[in-house]
Amino acid sequence: MKKGNVITLIIILAVIILAIIIINKPNSSVDATTAKCIGNNSVVYVQLGCSACKIQEDMFGDSYQYLTRVDCFYERDKCSNITATPTWTINGQNYVGVQSIKTLQNLTGCK
Repeated sequence: MKKGNVITLIIILAVIILAIIIINKPNSSVDATTAKCIGNNSVVYVQLGCSACKIQEDMFGDSYQYLTRVDCFYERDKCSNITATPTWTINGQNYVGVQSIKTLQNLTGCK
């Protein structure tokens, strides 16, 4: 195969992969009303440097600001019963790990 053909093939594959990523990207934004409802009915415990916490944050987009958050890196005294981050506390129950928006809506009653 010629060098020019290899480069063309690589570019085509890169464009296809990028298109697949864009098409399959989940809705990364939650409306403010839903986020406020979830925030009023839950607490999410996160930690500086936590990659799973960043994934959870990205799921909310700009509406992440409406969540009730505790950063266990800075507020360790509030995290004595937290074993991993993110952890959601809803109705006195802990849910460890990244939670889908749909799950959070169901758990908090925020339809």
